[in-house]
Amino acid sequence: MADEQKQEEPVTFRDRRKVDPETGEVRPDADTTGAADTAAPAGDDEQVAGPADGEDPEVEKLRAEVAERTADLQRVSAEYANYRRRADRDREQTKVDAKVSFASDLLVVLDDFERAAQHGDLTGPFKAAADKVTAVLTKIGLEPFGAEGEAFDPQLHEAVQHEPAEGSGPTVTVLSAVLRRGYRISDRVLRPAMVTVQDRPEAEVPAEARAEAAEGGADAGDGAPQNPA
Repeated sequence: MADEQKQEEPVTFRDRRKVDPETGEVRPDADTTGAADTAAPAGDDEQVAGPADGEDPEVEKLRAEVAERTADLQRVSAEYANYRRRADRDREQTKVDAKVSFASDLLVVLDDFERAAQHGDLTGPFKAAADKVTAVLTKIGLEPFGAEGEAFDPQLHEAVQHEPAEGSGPTVTVLSAVLRRGYRISDRVLRPAMVTVQDRPEAEVPAEARAEAAEGGADAGDGAPQNPA
């Protein structure tokens, strides 16, 4: 009986071929392992795209180094600009010092020229030589100052005699005579002018001299000279 039951049990066959032998088309229920294999790269893409969500540490490090180098360059540029300004200032000061030293040695010669001119002796070749020396000194910036009628400035003038004004009322101290001319180069006074001064009523003093006297008094405090007598 058992043998008969085994014989009657039907035999089932499963066609696992992916291609239909009759139509030659891929069956829809074919094994999907291949599809799984092709779908795998999608997961890889997702993993590759992951770091793009945040900043790359190496890029961040490079940016920090660039910022640091930029700050260093700006600091060096500022230091170099300051150095250039100091060097230019020192070079200009050195030039002025050389001019002052050269001109100071020739002031006595200029005094001789001026005295000779006052006595009428500055003529002929002597005058030509004097004019050349004066032209050279003027070219390097030597400037004389001190003339009768100017307002007295204790920073520029050395008063050897002071004549007070007669009467009362506001007065202005002006130069009444110049005994020795003063000289300067730029803002450097080589020597003050030796002068005598006199107090004159404001009404008799030109407006320019009054303004100079007021400015000199503000800079020097008391602009009145001391009488050496």
